[in-house]
Amino acid sequence: MAARRDAAQPEQMSLFDVIDAAFPSLGQVLRPAPVTGAPVPARPAPPVATVVHAHPQADREIQFGDCRVAYRLRRARRKSIGFVVSPDGLSVSAPRWVGQGDIDQALRAKSGWILRKLGEQRDRRRHLEASRIEWCDGASLPFLGEPLVLRLDPRVVGAQLAGDGLRELRIGLAPGAAASQIRDTVQSWLQQEALRHFEGRCAHFAARLGVTLRRLRLSAAQTRWGSASADGSVRLNWRLIHFGPAIIDYVVAHELAHLREMNHSPAFWDVVRSVIPDLDARRAALKSPALPLFD
Repeated sequence: MAARRDAAQPEQMSLFDVIDAAFPSLGQVLRPAPVTGAPVPARPAPPVATVVHAHPQADREIQFGDCRVAYRLRRARRKSIGFVVSPDGLSVSAPRWVGQGDIDQALRAKSGWILRKLGEQRDRRRHLEASRIEWCDGASLPFLGEPLVLRLDPRVVGAQLAGDGLRELRIGLAPGAAASQIRDTVQSWLQQEALRHFEGRCAHFAARLGVTLRRLRLSAAQTRWGSASADGSVRLNWRLIHFGPAIIDYVVAHELAHLREMNHSPAFWDVVRSVIPDLDARRAALKSPALPLFD
């Protein structure tokens, strides 16, 4: 019978084991250092470029620094390269004989303008989305500069502002009312409130400016907040009711001042400033309003 090998003994001795037995100090010198297995740090991945805007019909891309723009290229009968930035994005029109390298060079030369215009379009879209209202119970919109919550309550007739200190407008419609019904009811109520509020402020500033207001009407103009005529009539945009009272006062004083100065001369602004000393700050608030959409 063969002798059973001791399980504790290695099956084979290495050269370093022999050297260790004969020359302990030499073995320590010759034996290679153990591998620590420490992981080599991975090289960080390059940052992913930001897509500023992608045209829905994009067929080309270009890199502007860390920004990538996907654009639509159209070949046309023209003598130069043209750029158009629309809500869809960047469109490029180029003559048929112009190579892609020349187009890229022209794009990079205009990169600052292109990125600025794309940013403006992006801000407009965000502004538009922020203005959209889901016409349902619990929706809110600005009224005299503060949020007003809509509540559907079939027990109410028409629309009534809550009298318990809550910023709620209770609308006499069932919970399942159509969005168009809610919108139309709210718009009618806002217009009534606008006329009531404007009448009071017109009376206040007409007395201070020493003018006579013969007629006040609401308007729904898309680009004007108000207008005044030499016959003493004034029109005010009902959408002003979304702004705070201070902003409304500025527009009211502005239009009534025209009853004294039918122009925008320094004399006119002196009249406005006599009752609205901080008119510049109030005018600025009208530049980019976030008004709800009634569509």
